Amino acid sequence: MQNNVLILDFGSQYTQLIARRVRELNIYCEIHPFNKLPQDLSTFKAVILSGSPSSVRSDDAPALDLSNIKGILPLLGVCYGAQYLAHFFGGKVSPSNIREYGRANLTTIHDHAGLFAGISEDTQVWMSHSDTISELPEGGVRLASTNDVANAAYRIEGEDTYAIQFHPEVYHTQDGKQLLDNFLIEIAGVDPSWTPAAFVDTTVSQLKEKIGDDKVVLGLSGGVDSTVAAILLHKAIGQNLYCIFVNNGLLRKDEFSSVLKQYKGMGLNVKGVDASDLFISALKDKSDPEEKRKAIGGAFIDVFDQQATAIKDVVYLAQGTIYPDVIESVSVNGPSVTIKSHHNVGGLPDYMKLKIVEPLRMLFKDEVRRVGAQMGIDSKLLGRHPFPGPGLAIRILGDVTPEKVRILQEVDHIFIQGLRKWDLYDKVWQAGAMLLPVNSVGVMGDERTYEKVVALRAVESTDGMTADWVDLPYKFLQETSNNIINRVKGVNRVVYDISSKPPATIEWE
Repeated sequence: MQNNVLILDFGSQYTQLIARRVRELNIYCEIHPFNKLPQDLSTFKAVILSGSPSSVRSDDAPALDLSNIKGILPLLGVCYGAQYLAHFFGGKVSPSNIREYGRANLTTIHDHAGLFAGISEDTQVWMSHSDTISELPEGGVRLASTNDVANAAYRIEGEDTYAIQFHPEVYHTQDGKQLLDNFLIEIAGVDPSWTPAAFVDTTVSQLKEKIGDDKVVLGLSGGVDSTVAAILLHKAIGQNLYCIFVNNGLLRKDEFSSVLKQYKGMGLNVKGVDASDLFISALKDKSDPEEKRKAIGGAFIDVFDQQATAIKDVVYLAQGTIYPDVIESVSVNGPSVTIKSHHNVGGLPDYMKLKIVEPLRMLFKDEVRRVGAQMGIDSKLLGRHPFPGPGLAIRILGDVTPEKVRILQEVDHIFIQGLRKWDLYDKVWQAGAMLLPVNSVGVMGDERTYEKVVALRAVESTDGMTADWVDLPYKFLQETSNNIINRVKGVNRVVYDISSKPPATIEWE
């Protein structure tokens, strides 16, 4: 690709958001850690330096050699990136008299051409820094100011080098998209040609060339990522793609049969394997969440290996890995601390001797959906909520038994069908029910009961990295609670989870 934009990550919480905004302009971009520059910079037409939690004034400030970038490629420094360009190129960065966080307004735009074309004065921007640029670097020309920040934006004379002390990628910066458009398309001359259709054409062509006549095996989950990956591969290699859909006994009610039926009409070569007993047996007497995940992962590998080796001459294992997983594994600070074991097929052991192919590894979740729509995948399938790989095992707190699975499947079914009936399903990123390891006193008829408590969870999010609880209508919650307690034997209390992520995760385990 000749229209790449390189985003160098200094550890900002907003770096992925920069990439998302660039992709929204139909421009392909990649994130690389500041300390792991790509060897070949010739494929990039512009570079963006991200923000950072660090200060450029500290002894251990993230630093890199810009000699092959600055003055050669169009360059935009954002927040820390702007301060970096000032501090290391003849300017001065000082502690702010006022800590500059949150909304601000550009009171003066000194140059209405170039970077600020089409952007009016008094536009709102989002600040997030405790240092400020007190003196511009050599050749620096001030472009914009706020009441508190004299050098809110500047450029370097004689270069396509620009810097801003605010974040154009966040929602609160009103004209952030326009500013990125001005820099990338007007100044850097990047062609906005990276569309879902272009991605499909390019990827199918690359897969044909890479795989040839070799066979590929893919573990389908029924979710969006594995389905879109399967259709892309099917377009490239047809019946040489072998899909395996394993029922681990921890799926939603009737999901195994309904998903198999859905795939039948898509022309995929799918084999359904019911291994419920094996998984439930592997989980026996296990209460620790990490132990449960590992037991499920181990059982899956056994089943998948057995099925894959039954297919003669398989060379590749396909996975639905997406870009946030890739970024996390090569982050500034190295692979993230393990919060929970990854439940993808990625943990397959060396003895399987399969090469990996990941057709979605450069896409964000919303882009996966757009690519799926481009290929004609049913909108109901593309709109499915994410569902954890370990399934209901991590929504049953404590040990897992067939009876607990039955109870939770019924509760979950009532909740999800209720969301559909009330036209709320598509307004929610992810929803599910948790079976708690506590019993509660209740009264049914004239009898005292001592039965299970379930918690309902519904969140809104863009990519699952942060999430907020959904303010579902009280009438809906009332109806759902009544239906669950009346219809599901073993449950006498329903609660609704109103925790956001962070600090709470979406799943309870």
